[in-house]
Amino acid sequence: MNIIFMGTPEFAIPSLQTLIQENYNILAVFTQPDRPRGRSKKLVMPPVKEKALEHNIKVYQPKTLKDSEVVETIKELNPDLIIVVAYGQILTKEVLDIPKHGCINVHASLLPKYRGAGPIQWAIINGEKTTGITTMYMDVGLDTGDMILKEEINIGENETAVELHYRLSVLGGEVLKKTLDNLKSGEITRTKQDDSKSTYAPMLTKDLGIIDWTKSAREIHNLIRGTIPWPVASTKYKGETMRIFKSRVEEDIKENVPGEIIKVTNDRIYVGTSKDILIIDEIQFSGGKRLNVKDYLVGNTIEQGIILGK
Repeated sequence: MNIIFMGTPEFAIPSLQTLIQENYNILAVFTQPDRPRGRSKKLVMPPVKEKALEHNIKVYQPKTLKDSEVVETIKELNPDLIIVVAYGQILTKEVLDIPKHGCINVHASLLPKYRGAGPIQWAIINGEKTTGITTMYMDVGLDTGDMILKEEINIGENETAVELHYRLSVLGGEVLKKTLDNLKSGEITRTKQDDSKSTYAPMLTKDLGIIDWTKSAREIHNLIRGTIPWPVASTKYKGETMRIFKSRVEEDIKENVPGEIIKVTNDRIYVGTSKDILIIDEIQFSGGKRLNVKDYLVGNTIEQGIILGK
């Protein structure tokens, strides 16, 4: 089977690796253009491009798939199937109609929930207990195509978006293999999505990470977990930005002042919320390093009684 693979970030690597290991004929990889990074603004290759070049696979990096020359290139490659994993560009109907077996997407949620660009982060932010991978046939809608296979996993109570991202990327490669096995054997099935049960997972914004201490400790903990590595949940301590990377929830029947630092031990900060207490374990102040609270307190102080967010 002749395949074009479209993907860009680390998340897509296990799926591309699956195609390589299963000896599919990968005609080409399409990925996003190299981007400038860091203070030097040096151009950096997308992870998928690096992996493709390691295996001598032809790489294309068009700015858009709407360009007529790009569409013509895909037609000339004449793929039987296009696999799309976190590519970052919209496939037009003209492109979707090219391969005889269609275009299959590996999506990091249990569709129809969490359609969109941020399914992993929003599943955590919203306090979901489970998530998973769905493979589907692509159409012109946003993650609205017929589903093929689903596989579910549990989300850990303290698991971050980075950790869940890794587990789902690996699972994505596994579910893709099963999907392609079913396609080759003629046992593939299509299940329409129930649009009435759909939810949307938009791209995260910088302001999303600002903590509202009037929410419960659980909600804030979920926000902290879901916004790593970006934008990272933050608050103000005596007017200075404090980013929070690691936290826990402690049940407490007392009524506390939201945002008040109730207690500071040698390795933890206890903060009141509208329900229960948030324990902070890892922080970073503007211009400083990311540190465990224990290490930060070696040369600094955190004052009890301060109201965070001001």
